[in-house]
Amino acid sequence: MIQFLRSLLATAALLVMAAAFAQPVEIVYWQYDYATRIDAMDQLIERFEAENPDITVRQETFPYDAYQQQVAASLPAGQGPDVIQLFYGWLPTWQRAGYVEPLPEQYFDTAELDEVFVPMAQAGKINGQYYGLPTAVRSLALFYNADMLREAGYEEPPATWDEFIEIAKALTEKRGPRFTRVGYGFAPTGQDHHLVREVLTRQFGTPPYNEDLTEVLYDSPEGLAAFEFYTSWATEHEIGVTSFVPGTDGYRNGFIQLENIAMIIDGSFAIGSVENGAQFDWRVAELPVLEEGGVKANFGSYWMNGLTPNAFEDERTLEAAAKFLDFVTQPESMELWLEVVGELPARQAMVDDSELASDPVYGPFIRSLAYATATRFVDETAQRDLMVRAMDRVILEGVDPAVAWEEAAQADQALLDQFSR
Repeated sequence: MIQFLRSLLATAALLVMAAAFAQPVEIVYWQYDYATRIDAMDQLIERFEAENPDITVRQETFPYDAYQQQVAASLPAGQGPDVIQLFYGWLPTWQRAGYVEPLPEQYFDTAELDEVFVPMAQAGKINGQYYGLPTAVRSLALFYNADMLREAGYEEPPATWDEFIEIAKALTEKRGPRFTRVGYGFAPTGQDHHLVREVLTRQFGTPPYNEDLTEVLYDSPEGLAAFEFYTSWATEHEIGVTSFVPGTDGYRNGFIQLENIAMIIDGSFAIGSVENGAQFDWRVAELPVLEEGGVKANFGSYWMNGLTPNAFEDERTLEAAAKFLDFVTQPESMELWLEVVGELPARQAMVDDSELASDPVYGPFIRSLAYATATRFVDETAQRDLMVRAMDRVILEGVDPAVAWEEAAQADQALLDQFSR
């Protein structure tokens, strides 16, 4: 009789568990507002739900400037998403705040991830554990209006920075003291802070930080030379001006829609916007170098998808969240993301595709990945802001570049020191 009751209870328990797992589960996904990214994720969610009819994914998005504040207000209160997208540079801060959890080994094998993803994806690890995976990665390139260059007598994009300045000068137009068209769209808050810190400093001879991210290295003659070179584009060569088209995306809007900016430096994520909006012959080139055969440098970065503590509240939610994260990082999802957003695949086998590397639009970005660096940050937002402040101090306030650069380096070092305590 006792054995019979035990069997009956065991059967009942299995039925309860089976019923629980048969219940539909909804998970919540967050990312910031960006039209092509939202579109791509909507399509991925539709495909995922078709393959997993017992799981529903609800996507919620927020303006970029309010995104981190929304996260800080929601997750500590046990609200918000199960799966969340974050910039890889935010990881140290988010990990310390408890916004994201290590990817569980029962669903994600670290050794396998090391092998199949591009090396820069390992910037998403802390203490050997992955905290998220990218659907795509990015690098920088020069977008240019080929019609404008051709009208000015240039058939090819600039290969060196001297050629870049020459062409930008030829394409800049002024009426009295005011610019009516600029050769280069300055974007300190766009990608220019990466251009200076991650690209120009390396081309002039120094990495921005040491390997263990405890020391600022750009506070050197080489680093200062890089900064002086960049600010001279505005103060000496006058090929553009900050906020020529106002707004965070002003430089991009001026290039795509207003057609009063001839060249911009932007990430591969902008390809979709340019393709959808530009009504002229636009093209892409790898970033120039100081001299022919000189050092190539680029900034590699990515947004990764991580799991929040909410995903771990019960086994069913965790299983669904892990399954969704795995789905959006599969090759088919990366192909869709490339087509819709323009961001590059994050799997090494796809990056090695020779056909993709020779594509006239994607090719310059893909080839740049071979020499791109995904620099680690301790506080990406604060480190970006102090670099932007240095640019503004020189270009808008007329401060000596050496003074502004020293201020930035000291403030940056203080951030590193604070984080390492």
